[in-house]
Amino acid sequence: MAAGFLSRERIVAPPGWSRWLIPPAALSIHLAIGQAYAWSVFKPPLEAGMHISGVESALPFTLGIIMLGLSAALFGTKVDANGPRWAMVVSSACFVAGFLISALGLYLRQYWLVVVGYGFVGGIGLGIGYISPVSTLIKWFPDRPGLSTGIAIMGFGGGALIASPLTTQLLTAFGGAGKTPDVNGIAQTFLVMGIIYAVFMAVGWLLIRVPAEGWKPAGWDPAAQRVGALISTANVSARNAIKTPQFWLLWVVLCFNVTAGIGILERAAPIFTDFFPGTAGVAAAAAGFVAILSLANSLGRILWSSTSDYLGRKNMYRIYLGVGALLYLAVTLTTNGNKVVFLLCALLILSFYGAGFSTVPAYLRDLFGTYQVGAIHGRLLTAWSAAGVLGPLLVNAIADSQIAAGVAGPGRYTASFTIMIVLLVIGFICNELIRPVNAKFHEPATENAGAAA
Repeated sequence: MAAGFLSRERIVAPPGWSRWLIPPAALSIHLAIGQAYAWSVFKPPLEAGMHISGVESALPFTLGIIMLGLSAALFGTKVDANGPRWAMVVSSACFVAGFLISALGLYLRQYWLVVVGYGFVGGIGLGIGYISPVSTLIKWFPDRPGLSTGIAIMGFGGGALIASPLTTQLLTAFGGAGKTPDVNGIAQTFLVMGIIYAVFMAVGWLLIRVPAEGWKPAGWDPAAQRVGALISTANVSARNAIKTPQFWLLWVVLCFNVTAGIGILERAAPIFTDFFPGTAGVAAAAAGFVAILSLANSLGRILWSSTSDYLGRKNMYRIYLGVGALLYLAVTLTTNGNKVVFLLCALLILSFYGAGFSTVPAYLRDLFGTYQVGAIHGRLLTAWSAAGVLGPLLVNAIADSQIAAGVAGPGRYTASFTIMIVLLVIGFICNELIRPVNAKFHEPATENAGAAA
């Protein structure tokens, strides 16, 4: 019986298939779903056109990030079992449907449909799409797992660099921008973007392939691969992985590293304005600061993740967390005394934030093997959902209380930055406590051989 179009058997690569076609396939998915980072472009026209508050305009994005973590955790095992093409098609369907439902909601003037469409349905597409290429990339690049996952996850960080100008141009063209935006114009923007992303994401699920059983890169000898105390040759199932202390230690590491990055990223423009209020053209400078941080976030995902192939994953997280804490300390102590120091610290913190996402799949592969690594990654991403609430809540709540108390300038952020330092130190300690997984959690050797193919 012929294998179905979406089945894993249908996409086994023939001899001679170039593994370098896999990162572009992954990128087509991640660049698309990375649009989520450009949601802020929709906020002003939605607030003006639908007469809603800033909190209400943020609901689709907030729900989307929550659903990203939950769907990645719930469907991670299904993704590994059915293969990357199935996952990418489901992701595309949900993500695109989110845009179409949102367009319908705006045409009907029913904002709750935007929340349900983009946030709930589209958020499921975010989660499944985010983890869909991870285990496949690791199997194609057993010699460079940090590089391969870094390339793909860099796309998620850089998706806003494409989506932001695209959204702005479409809103302007359809009359959905300005102080009195046409709500139908905003709806048309959602509709057109949904169609664009449907085509763009199709490249990924048409191009994706899995390696044949027994395949390995030319000239690569598994016996001679880099070994270390934490690099396991055994495999652990997703069911057993969450029973290990290593999983939960790494959960805290990821959660607190992400919290520290979101602490600056989510409130970047106000932070710059409060630190340097006398800067000429401060609004434009703050916008430029946000753009540079987004670039650092994206580039850090490939630069530091690739470096982890040489320095090791644990050492890289020592840098992300330890150096990150020192950078926050430097900003807290120097405040606005030196703009160059402030900018360098902020850029490095955001590069570590992005790198934390792209390095963690390879860290999971080192600890738990390639068997169900996508499902384990999905469960770990619940740390992102938690951090997505924790980071902005800490920084915004403390800043608002300081503003209400009449505090001005960098003093508004001293308490929240100090909390970030503490969280990063706790994350550093958790990273130091990570040890090899106990052999009692390993899968039988015979099952490893078949499942990892």
